[in-house]
Amino acid sequence: MENVLRPVTVIGGALVATLIAGWLLDLLLRRADARHPETPLWGLLRRCRLPFQVVLCTSLLRASYRRAGILPDHPVGVGRFLTLVLIASAAWLAVRIATAAVDSTYARYAAVTEDDARVRRVRTQVTLIQRVVTAVVVVVAVAAMLLTFPPMRTVGASLLASAGVLGIVAGIAAQASLSNLFAGLQIAFGDTVRIGDTVVVDKEWGRVEEITLTFLTVRTWDERRITMPVSYFTGKPYENWSRGGAQMTGTVFWHLDHSAPLDRMREHLQDLLKEIPEWDGRGGGLAVTDTTPHTVQVRAVVTAKDADDLWTLRCAVRERMITWLVAEHPHALPHIATAPAAPAPYA
Repeated sequence: MENVLRPVTVIGGALVATLIAGWLLDLLLRRADARHPETPLWGLLRRCRLPFQVVLCTSLLRASYRRAGILPDHPVGVGRFLTLVLIASAAWLAVRIATAAVDSTYARYAAVTEDDARVRRVRTQVTLIQRVVTAVVVVVAVAAMLLTFPPMRTVGASLLASAGVLGIVAGIAAQASLSNLFAGLQIAFGDTVRIGDTVVVDKEWGRVEEITLTFLTVRTWDERRITMPVSYFTGKPYENWSRGGAQMTGTVFWHLDHSAPLDRMREHLQDLLKEIPEWDGRGGGLAVTDTTPHTVQVRAVVTAKDADDLWTLRCAVRERMITWLVAEHPHALPHIATAPAAPAPYA
């Protein structure tokens, strides 16, 4: 009977202690969060409650499983299993703590910074830093778990002897992956492209939605996602409409008859721009840029605070100007003359 009660008591005691410790930790973090509303760190650290409880419970069981007589016929297997769980949960806890610290730093910076470009730059950097930290922690945890097996320690000596050859082979095999990895770090700290930037890649217009260490996702205007290796953005030209500021200038073209009332169109353009909220007021003008035997090409130049507003502004100006011409000056619309030409005067 004692062989049954002792393991049950130890396991139950470890679970109770873990639950109490988790509750106390959550209580302290909630109080700290209420006392320090200027930082979200304490609230974000509450996500660490579950991995903390797993680490604590596993540590208690790992320290007492032999004396408690948990599966006494398999002490090595139980110890190794608890060690693997402890390593994995510790890595989980480390990732959660690092994520909370990074997210808190970004949130505080975004709250006090009005420059959207800087906020997006920091967001890109902290996202990639978080992924690097997670990758390093996972690799170290996996390596530590493998080293708990005695055969792996024996193999490790021979692997170290041939580390030079393996390094060369691995470098050649992973050349593309390493290229993308360093390209991702270059993008993060070189500030060439950021999350939220408006870019044109391979004649596709969209916004950068996600940047990882190996690939970058662009969300196009029609909700498609274009996934590209990050090395593309360090080795090939592309358009970044958000670089150096999001303000943009666009054009609107009309093909009209030679009798179009240009002066009245200029006045009406100014009236239209004042009515359209997407216009930022920086500039707006109209001029004839080309002529053909049948029409003239009229161009309006308009400005907006970003690419989305510019597209909306151009469409609105084009539509409203045509509507006004149809209603007020229909003779200005292009038409094909079918009447015979007037005879030339005799000399």
